[in-house]
Amino acid sequence: MAQPRFAADAVGMVLGALLDVVFGDPRRWHPVAGFGRFASLVERRTYADDRVAGARFALVTVGVPVAAAAAAARLTRRRPVARTALVAAATWAALGGTSLAREGRVMADRLEHGDLDGAREQLPNLCGRDPSTLEAPELARATVESVAENTSDAVVGPLFWGAVAGLPGIVGYRAVNTLDAMVGHRSPRYARFGTASARLDDVANLAPSRLTAALTVAAAPVVGGDPGQALRVWQRDGGRHPSPNSGQCEASMAGALGVRLGGRNVYGSRVEERPQLGDGGRPTPRDVRRAATLSVTVAAAAVGVAAAARLRLGRHERGRGRK
Repeated sequence: MAQPRFAADAVGMVLGALLDVVFGDPRRWHPVAGFGRFASLVERRTYADDRVAGARFALVTVGVPVAAAAAAARLTRRRPVARTALVAAATWAALGGTSLAREGRVMADRLEHGDLDGAREQLPNLCGRDPSTLEAPELARATVESVAENTSDAVVGPLFWGAVAGLPGIVGYRAVNTLDAMVGHRSPRYARFGTASARLDDVANLAPSRLTAALTVAAAPVVGGDPGQALRVWQRDGGRHPSPNSGQCEASMAGALGVRLGGRNVYGSRVEERPQLGDGGRPTPRDVRRAATLSVTVAAAAVGVAAAARLRLGRHERGRGRK
């Protein structure tokens, strides 16, 4: 039997995932928004156009919430009900799977009804590409790619680190991922300052992205896909993407849906040519809907895997304590 604190963590993650299913993202007083304001304050006080300043910024902005979460975990070590509630709240705040799938379905609806203007307005809810010149096939592709990547970032990543490190893992992962979104992109201001945050996010997502890809392969039949094809495309194309992690998720999604991803992406004044992932045609609105369904399926599987892993770790710790 697992130690009570590990069992509380496992139950808390499951409850937090259920809260996300029922309510989606908290509409007011979202902790991630509060963290963003804290990080912006630290940035204003520490910014300099160099990597050392960026490393100090990342250390402070990640270290403070992780230290607070670790202190809370210690205080609730022998209080399983309080610990369960804390982990459930943190998991709910960290997860974004329900909102991600909902945004994907909205995009599918607009594309199916030929509402191109509405689809272009919808895209910024999913990714940072310039939608102004995109036609329906490119809007569908951008959505499928975003759903694939964010299934890892918004679902599997927090759960993976919750399984590994409990409450501090959930909080720390969400802090790292939020910093990457804030300062980890390529721009004149953050080209050097954001390097540490971007690299930290890469490291934090090495395992979650590959777990996401593996779960996507396993779940392919839910949307009529072939797991063998999904595995083949993942293994062949996962390393072609400029990101060490996004390509894993996007390639497995492309294989599971039987579509082709990649191509020309415009981010404001910056243009990127991404390699082709997959062998099929360009995604259709139906494929966007299938991607959302696949994301929800992967999320449900990830909850089960994370809770089981945390319980197993607790049994391992109990066994060590008896020696």
